[in-house]
Amino acid sequence: QVQLVESGGGLVQAGGALRLSCAASVSDRTFNSYAMGWFRQAPGKEREFVAVINWSGGTTYYADSVKGRFTISRDNAKNTVYLQMNRLKPEDSAVYYCAADSYGVTSDRPRIDEFDYWGQGTQVTVSS
Repeated sequence: QVQLVESGGGLVQAGGALRLSCAASVSDRTFNSYAMGWFRQAPGKEREFVAVINWSGGTTYYADSVKGRFTISRDNAKNTVYLQMNRLKPEDSAVYYCAADSYGVTSDRPRIDEFDYWGQGTQVTVSS
């Protein structure tokens, strides 16, 4: 079982930056046995992939819309995954969710149903 708690969301002006954190509590396996991902969902839209990182942090993939602006990282000693978001745009406004995948990174566009555990989300609002 994995419990995920996101933090770090808020209101920021366009061009600004935020860093999201996702703290994991793991009861059956070690945190570094999970691939971790970030997804987001804007009002009236489907949840979409943002970024994913493998167990070691050596492999990362990003959605085209955030590539070059967002960076996913993890600290296995702290059971935490991060999403550094720079040069934010109003279209980045959404609820951001972190998720854990028991089977590792299998593609550069992982599907929502590949992830077994989800956090409750944190709101990011970017004003123009």
